[in-house]
Amino acid sequence: MAPVAIDRVALTVRDLDLIGDFYQRILGLDHISGSGEDLILGQGGRALIELRRDAAARPYPHAAGLFHTAFLLPHRDDLGRWLRHAHARKVRMSGASDHLVSEALYLRDPEGNGIEIYADRPRASWLHDGDRVVMDTLPLDLASLRRAEGHWTGAPEGTVIGHVHLQVGAIPEARAFYADELGFDVTAEIPQASFFSTGGYHHHVATNTWNSAGAGMRPADATGLAELVLAATDPAASRSGRSVDDPWGNRIRVA
Repeated sequence: MAPVAIDRVALTVRDLDLIGDFYQRILGLDHISGSGEDLILGQGGRALIELRRDAAARPYPHAAGLFHTAFLLPHRDDLGRWLRHAHARKVRMSGASDHLVSEALYLRDPEGNGIEIYADRPRASWLHDGDRVVMDTLPLDLASLRRAEGHWTGAPEGTVIGHVHLQVGAIPEARAFYADELGFDVTAEIPQASFFSTGGYHHHVATNTWNSAGAGMRPADATGLAELVLAATDPAASRSGRSVDDPWGNRIRVA
């Protein structure tokens, strides 16, 4: 596969107004378009999140699907400004970690969809063990982040979805699909998780079984992930237009 990036994530939600307001008010995304039954949000005209209303959908927290959508901010100071913004609005955080290659904050939207807000460290500082990227989960220096100058005024120019973590039923089958079938490079492996990318990034997609070991096919009426859309940086050399499901029914499309 040619190098790819995350284009957008589509989510099935029960309360479109509530979830749409959350991503705009808390994450600072812009309204791009909407029909009353769906809503597209992003930054600078670039769509990042598509919300699709289904009032009858149900949450299945231990099923295959979305673990989190990771929004990549252009600079560490942006992450610090967002942290102060979230604190002022009493946003409940679910975690904060230094991953060596990046610094990350974690939360959930009102329907339980996982969210990561992060900033990468310079690529030249990343450590490697052979062809693997060295990552870890260490305490994050929150005090340092909070000292960032300026104020959060919405998602800054250059905000993208840097990567997406998916819940799957088993790691060997996930590796066979994402590495062998889709052609991603395996960049790291830890207990119950594998990380995949193209172009030398630390990861564009990760799969884990932390909440979903042994999961079967994703229920058709589930809230959460509807579709993960990848953007090929070289469409002529990629599998553009291809849409496939992984072994658990997570829909992947190359745009």
